[in-house]
Amino acid sequence: MDGLQTPWQNLPRVASEEELEALYGTPGQSALVKEIDYISPHYRAFIEKSPFAILATSGPEGLDCSPRGDPPGFVRILDKKTLALPDRRGNRRLDSLRNIVRDPRVALIFLVPGIGETLRINGRAELVADEGFCAEFAMNGKVPQSVILITVERTYFQCKKALARSGLWSPEAQVSRDALPSAGEILQALMKEPFDGAAYDRDYPDRMARTIY
Repeated sequence: MDGLQTPWQNLPRVASEEELEALYGTPGQSALVKEIDYISPHYRAFIEKSPFAILATSGPEGLDCSPRGDPPGFVRILDKKTLALPDRRGNRRLDSLRNIVRDPRVALIFLVPGIGETLRINGRAELVADEGFCAEFAMNGKVPQSVILITVERTYFQCKKALARSGLWSPEAQVSRDALPSAGEILQALMKEPFDGAAYDRDYPDRMARTIY
């Protein structure tokens, strides 16, 4: 896409709900009725088929979004108001978990490969590290160190416009890996001490196989 031609720094900002509503108008009935405060059978189907979700959290330092993925149904429905999301092995930054223990507000968006609609959930989260409970979420013999319990406050589906515009599921939209910098190249550029980015990239498939769970 071509770069923007309009100087943006001094453009007037929309700064109130009144201005927003004047600009966009009011939502139609279908946009409102789809929002409920529990997991309906229809919304349950989306969660059970989804292998990928994005978890949004908030903390004193700001906001965070974290990708979460596993085989479909990895986010378990405990009842119509409660979800359980296992926290798989990561880089130990703990950005999402630090936020949750300080501010329980969370949001999730579920994607299902090939499906245009997505599912959005807003709620409040708690961390459970009970050994027996966590063991119920083991994958490949590896038990998560904690499970995120989410109490659903709002849930609704998002129509397919965004995914249609992006072409996300289209084979023609797939980007060749060599069109972007590799993880090793990024780290080598950012490290303050000598770092072998090529070796990092070369060893990563084996490292991931050993540490994915």
